[in-house]
Amino acid sequence: MKDFVIMTDSCCDMTAQLAGELELSVLPLSLLMGDETYRNWLDGREIGFHEFYERIRSGASATTSAISVGDFEEAMRPLLQEGKDILYLAFSSGLSTTYQSAVIAADSLQEEFPDARILVVDTLAASLGQGLLVYLCVQQKRAGKSLEEVRDYAEATKGKVCHWFTVDDLNHLKRGGRINAATALFGTMLAIKPVLHVDDEGHLIAVSKTRGRKASLLALVDKMAETADDPAHQTVFISHGDCEEDARFVSDEIRRRFGTEDIRINYVGPVIGNHSGPGTVALFFLGQSR
Repeated sequence: MKDFVIMTDSCCDMTAQLAGELELSVLPLSLLMGDETYRNWLDGREIGFHEFYERIRSGASATTSAISVGDFEEAMRPLLQEGKDILYLAFSSGLSTTYQSAVIAADSLQEEFPDARILVVDTLAASLGQGLLVYLCVQQKRAGKSLEEVRDYAEATKGKVCHWFTVDDLNHLKRGGRINAATALFGTMLAIKPVLHVDDEGHLIAVSKTRGRKASLLALVDKMAETADDPAHQTVFISHGDCEEDARFVSDEIRRRFGTEDIRINYVGPVIGNHSGPGTVALFFLGQSR
C-alpha cells in the first residue's frame, strides 16, 4: 500500500511535540501585528503564545491571514516528488479560506502529478477540535487504514467532534463581529460569560450565558455530560487563551465526574486567539453529534 502523509495547519493548536510524535506535516497561518507578520508555528518560534496574549492584553491588535495556494504547493510538491500521497485536514471553511486554497492547490498539483492522490477534508473544526480529529485520524492510519479509509473516517467523524468554549472578555467577540457593542458592554458590566460552540457548518454560535467565570467553566463540563459518547474512555482536548489554571480546573472536574484519563491541554494559538482573546477555555470531545 502506497505511503501517505497526513497534513494539517497550525489552527489545530496541538503542541509541537505531539505533532512531531504523530508525524504530521503542519502549515502555519499568519498574523499581522503592528508592522510585523508572524507565522503561527506550533512551537511559537516567531511569536510566543504568552507573549502574544500579553500584547493583546496591552491593547495591541492584529489581523490574521489564511494559507495561500502557493504555500500549499510549496509544501505538497516535495512530498509528491517522494512518491507519497497526501491527506490534508483543513481548518474550518466556516472560519477561514484556508480550505479553499488547499483545494485549488491540490487540483493544480494533480495535473503535475497525475498518479498521485491528494485528498482534502474540510474538518469544520477549530483549535484542538481540529487537533482531536487529526489525532484520531493518525490512529486510524497507524491501525493500517488506507488513505481513502482515513479520509472516509474523517468525513464520518468530524460531525461528532464537539466544541464547547467560553471567553473571559466579550469585547474580543465584539471586534470579531460575533456580538454587538451593547451586548458586550452590558455583559461585561454584569459579569456575563457566554457559552459557545462550533456548529455543524463550522461557525461559532453563542448557545447560553452564565453569571461568573466558575459557572461558565462548569457549564462546559455540563455540556460534556449531556452530549459525550462514553466520556470515561475517550481522548479529550482542552485549549486555553493563556489561562492554564482554568483549563486545569476543567480537566480536574472532568476526571472527577467521568473518570476520564487521557486529557491533553495546550494554548489556543495566536490566529484563533486573536478572535477569542485571553481567558478563553475550550473543551473538545466526541459525542453522538455536535
